[in-house]
Amino acid sequence: MPGRAMSLSILARILTVVLAILCVASCALKKTEDIGERQPVAQNPVSYFELPVTEMERAIRFYEAVFQTTLERTVIDGYEMALFPFDDKGEGISGALAKGDSYVPSLTGPRIYFFVENIDETLARATSSGGKIAYSKTDVGDFWVAEFKDTEGNQIALSASKNPASKNPVSKSTSSNE
Repeated sequence: MPGRAMSLSILARILTVVLAILCVASCALKKTEDIGERQPVAQNPVSYFELPVTEMERAIRFYEAVFQTTLERTVIDGYEMALFPFDDKGEGISGALAKGDSYVPSLTGPRIYFFVENIDETLARATSSGGKIAYSKTDVGDFWVAEFKDTEGNQIALSASKNPASKNPVSKSTSSNE
């Protein structure tokens, strides 16, 4: 029953995403004991992303080559999707490629940053797979950043730590005006 196992795997991933979204929604405010008011909870507010695509197979080939990973194809609510790997014990968020009438690729929308080990190698894979460099590798303190245009018409950002031990692409040196 490989089809049933795959369906259960996809269902488990969908439930994980839904639970993450519900956690963000329900945990966003907490009640303080001393004054009874609601205060924001310190947490990362983004839990999931979807990248619009026009040709799913081309996009899957591109992203699997660039990030050296395997995407899991599925249909969610009638929309064709390809899920990036997700480890609920890992750091960061995950997401999917998404194809449908409400998904329109854009160079001007939000920038999604993928944390990578080596920005030069990732940019080389992006360009050899049909992407174009949009913003060359740039030093921003403790990290390198760069951006490329994918095969679908999106602009995607990369970040890589100068210190291999650091896993957080956002640090005080990159987010403050010091």
